[in-house]
Amino acid sequence: YNIEIRILIFLLTVSPPSPVVLLSVLGNGLVLLICYRRRRKLAGSELLCVNLAVVDFCCCVLFYPLSICSSFRHMWLGQRFTCVYYGLGCYIFGLCGMFTITAISVIRYLKTCYSLLYVWLEGVNIRLACAALWLVSVVWSSFPLFGWGEYVPEPYGLSCTVAWRGYHTSAKDAFYVICSFACFTLVPVLLIVVSQGLILYKVSRFSYSLSARGIRSNLRRTEKRLTMMFFCISLGFIIAWGPYAVVSFLFIFYKDSGYMAPEGFVFPALFAKSSHIYNPFIYFYFNKTFQRELRDLLGSRCPALGMNRVGVQLPPSHPGPHPIHIQLKEYRGKKHERGQVKGRGPSNDNRVVNVCWGSILADTPELRREQGKSLTQGSI
Repeated sequence: YNIEIRILIFLLTVSPPSPVVLLSVLGNGLVLLICYRRRRKLAGSELLCVNLAVVDFCCCVLFYPLSICSSFRHMWLGQRFTCVYYGLGCYIFGLCGMFTITAISVIRYLKTCYSLLYVWLEGVNIRLACAALWLVSVVWSSFPLFGWGEYVPEPYGLSCTVAWRGYHTSAKDAFYVICSFACFTLVPVLLIVVSQGLILYKVSRFSYSLSARGIRSNLRRTEKRLTMMFFCISLGFIIAWGPYAVVSFLFIFYKDSGYMAPEGFVFPALFAKSSHIYNPFIYFYFNKTFQRELRDLLGSRCPALGMNRVGVQLPPSHPGPHPIHIQLKEYRGKKHERGQVKGRGPSNDNRVVNVCWGSILADTPELRREQGKSLTQGSI
């Protein structure tokens, strides 16, 4: 390519992926940490969300930095081994992510329309489904290692993928390319679209029937929020990977990459990589459990973000109930009732032992006179 195209490709492949990797690692890392904190309470659909977060996190940590480093050399970094490593890994995680979103859509459909069948899918069966998704992804992605297909650099030369143009080279490569599009792209997308469409139809009818009867239910609002959350995840995945799938599919009709400028391949690839960013934001926006857990996590790790409480400290050397010394105490997640006193005697560690929102001392004339003197003298 000429120098202008090289500069354009360099800017496109370095500037956008860097924040993509950082935001994806941060967002999906928070999701994984929160799910680990509440691992004993995870429901079936949340296990699939954990699986999706693992896919996005590992893909950005293990593979995308190699593409960014290649951008500085204006060519693929390494030889065939690194190309196979990048192409195989990205294809495994890409298939697993697509299968996970398909499983989420189908399971949500079963929960909405066939609740008895959904009960069977809870618990161990969800874990078996996640294991099956990984197994199918690994097996199908390994076919090019045995002569069915191939992993080659993409037309702009800064990442590797399946040799979609292999459709024109041999019967085995053509079989692999056609099956990859038909069985492992088109069928999952159709399942996602049909499942989400039926879910939206069912939920809208249910909400309309309750509204017609004048019934307001928290369960209805919760179900609508979850439905919208999974719908946005599915829609975002299809929108992000749609252009890349179309550009790759065009290789079936063209034997070389001359039908499109190199930057035409860059934009769909970068747009597809952005799919690793938005899922955590969707979780935190629609799921109140994630919001609450995030607040608790930030409050426990960063006390400065917590709320201030007013504490009462009685000096160990002071025998009487007055004067009172007021200080601020950082709230660290432990709840105290108003006016609760945990101790009035001397403290070994000389820490705050009382938390209150007002005086707990008896209102006597002597106490009022003493408080008036203290206020006048500025002792409080």
